[in-house]
Amino acid sequence: MNVILRWLADLFVRLTRTLDWPLLAALAALMGIGLAVLHSAGGQNMSLVRSQAARYLVGLGAMWLLSRIPPLPLRRATPAVYAVSLLPLVAVLFIGTGRSGAHWINLGLFYFQPAELMKLSLPMMAAWMLSQAPLPPRMGTILATGAVIAIPTALILAQPDFGTAMLVVASGVFALYLAGMSWVWFAIAGVGAATAAGLALFAPISWFSFLRPYQQDRILTFRDPENDPLGAGWNIIQSKIAIGSGGFTGQGWGKGTQSHLNYVPEHTTDFIFAVLAEEFGWVGVATVLALYGFVIGRCLWIAAEARDAYARILTGTLGLALFVYVVVNGGMISGLLPVVGVPMPLLSFGGTAAVSLLAGMGVVMAVGAQAQGRRRY
Repeated sequence: MNVILRWLADLFVRLTRTLDWPLLAALAALMGIGLAVLHSAGGQNMSLVRSQAARYLVGLGAMWLLSRIPPLPLRRATPAVYAVSLLPLVAVLFIGTGRSGAHWINLGLFYFQPAELMKLSLPMMAAWMLSQAPLPPRMGTILATGAVIAIPTALILAQPDFGTAMLVVASGVFALYLAGMSWVWFAIAGVGAATAAGLALFAPISWFSFLRPYQQDRILTFRDPENDPLGAGWNIIQSKIAIGSGGFTGQGWGKGTQSHLNYVPEHTTDFIFAVLAEEFGWVGVATVLALYGFVIGRCLWIAAEARDAYARILTGTLGLALFVYVVVNGGMISGLLPVVGVPMPLLSFGGTAAVSLLAGMGVVMAVGAQAQGRRRY
């Protein structure tokens, strides 16, 4: 019996040697909280919870597999991964489905969102491009990386999916930043972003005629949700009411009135963080944000320990991209940013986003395992 137990213990160590346990613990806590809030937001619908749990298991499997692939083989495969990820982005334009465009491909058993693949493959490709040349990058490398970013961004915008497109662009920008691109370019980009924000707040809506009607509505709603409280402004108004009613400790699990009376829209997907705030209050929000902060900080710490430029840029980009996802969704549900349909990582119901995020964490763990000299089996 002792021999069998020792063999099982040794097998467990060999199979899990490349996992980063602090990072995995934080991710598991977020998934557990996500399932608890989803159970409440979905009206105690256990099929919804089981479906999301199954997606988490797929994501954890992808994370474990990728954690066992050393960065060097991953780097060699990066161009092929990027090219393959572009194919579904083209296909979704022809066979995709969605309420306001073509965002998903119906695969029968589930819906697949091709844009989510770019949240991993684009940082990989940007890191690959930048690590091929001396750092900090020169103009030719910057332009080539810009082209790598622009191709999937244009395809995602064509769906149209503005929110995901901007997140993909952000990940590419983070890769350039971590590669040491001159601060001058970031200053210019900052001025451009500030100008765009000013136009969104104060310019006549006629200036945005190139946008689709629903996108123009989002700008108008961001400016003044009360202007159309029963129409375009309903989502954000009800979300802010839910957040405010949570107070310090919340109304209690399963007792959120705004979500259970269907005042909060998309309460299992884009606005699930409002449900968390209503039921668990400031304490719940602070706990979840602390967990996100730990995951992001762990990614950056592993990036700092990475042995080569490719691993460092890729790992740091994945961590900073997660930061943007959290900020955009949090700003969206609280009225600080326009509603752009970005889910809260590992909380919102959805499979492709959860799997892509956990797969990215597997890459981070692989880099950490190499940096710490842990053997692979």
